[in-house]
Amino acid sequence: QVQVGESGGGLVQAGGSLSLSCAASGLRFSSYTLGWFRQAPGKEREFVAAISTSGFMKHYRDSVKGRFTISRDNAKGTVYLQMNSLKPEDTAVYYCAAAQRTSVQAPNPSTYDYWGQGTQVTVSS
Repeated sequence: QVQVGESGGGLVQAGGSLSLSCAASGLRFSSYTLGWFRQAPGKEREFVAAISTSGFMKHYRDSVKGRFTISRDNAKGTVYLQMNSLKPEDTAVYYCAAAQRTSVQAPNPSTYDYWGQGTQVTVSS
């Protein structure tokens, strides 16, 4: 049984930092592209960042480039999202997801096979 779970969300002031983690089990972790998505109230789920199986290729949405960093540790079965210089518009529930057959350049949530339950990130102004 595949299990995916995020941790590390919370409340932070604008300009602050948070680090999210996501552990996955029950799958061949190193064979999956991993992504982070977010969903704010009343909005559609949107792509944030993705990382290739080796960790060599990464892709970010424009609004987080230079502020967020995605990384992975295949030995630990964990993907991370380091978020710096946070803005109120980054407030959302953040989800991690795993895809066996997708490109890091493909931001469509429908291409991902497994999802975590989400973790709330709130940035106050």
